[in-house]
Amino acid sequence: MFKRFYFVTIVFSFISIFAVQAQNEGKPISSEEFQKELNEEYANPETSPLDKENLKDFKELEFYEIDPDYVVQASFVRTPMESPFTMKTSTDREPVYVKYGEVYFTLKGKEYQLNVYQGLELQKDPDYYDYLFLPFTDLTNGRTTYGNGRYLDLRIPESDSIELDFNKAYNPYCAYSSKYSCPIPPAENDLDTEILAGVQAYDKH
Repeated sequence: MFKRFYFVTIVFSFISIFAVQAQNEGKPISSEEFQKELNEEYANPETSPLDKENLKDFKELEFYEIDPDYVVQASFVRTPMESPFTMKTSTDREPVYVKYGEVYFTLKGKEYQLNVYQGLELQKDPDYYDYLFLPFTDLTNGRTTYGNGRYLDLRIPESDSIELDFNKAYNPYCAYSSKYSCPIPPAENDLDTEILAGVQAYDKH
């Protein structure tokens, strides 16, 4: 079962896919396994962000078809001199992050750059000290994907290269319920392209 690193008492809305990877000795799970585990998470009343009304009719999340073109090897550049900052959220909560590095990659022939972040609280957690957060927006938001962007979960790479699998892009919990508080992707992480991969928008009843 997924172990979250959000706190229910303050409705911190991350999903921890890392727990599944930990069960595989830190090896990244496949896109197919990611989708399977995410559907199991959402179907389970003990772990689902869905309210009772939507949960009773839930069958599976809608994903784009898995596309290997959206699995890219990115160059990772550490940015060690960054100052902590408060990331905007969907509520007045102000979680503190620090920019940990930058990733540079080519997608469908065009070059892009995104920032990756680390939550200061996670730095103190022995289970999640090496975990990074990549929130992003793209041209599908508000159309086929959630309007306030999607997330990727990463781990600190051991080299200057890191895999980005956009087939594993997932929605913040705010896409499913207003009771959560979710980080809003910073403006610098807006991609001027469509990311036709990962979880699509959720159709609430």
